[in-house]
Amino acid sequence: MNMEEKIARINELYHKSKSEVGLTEEEKKEQAELRRDYIDSIKKNLRSQLNNINIQEKDGSITNLGKKFGNK
Repeated sequence: MNMEEKIARINELYHKSKSEVGLTEEEKKEQAELRRDYIDSIKKNLRSQLNNINIQEKDGSITNLGKKFGNK
């Protein structure tokens, strides 16, 4: 399941949870799992972007933030 499908399913479950029908226990577990996958994906993408940032110091040297702080 790609990210767009996961987001669509998260939204579908959200709307069902707000309706009179509600969610079954299985659907609640699925919703929590999909949300965790989505959050983990966002964190991974953000970490990747931050690890590729270079900063030029006052002395002219270049510091790669990924090498200095990240890549964990």
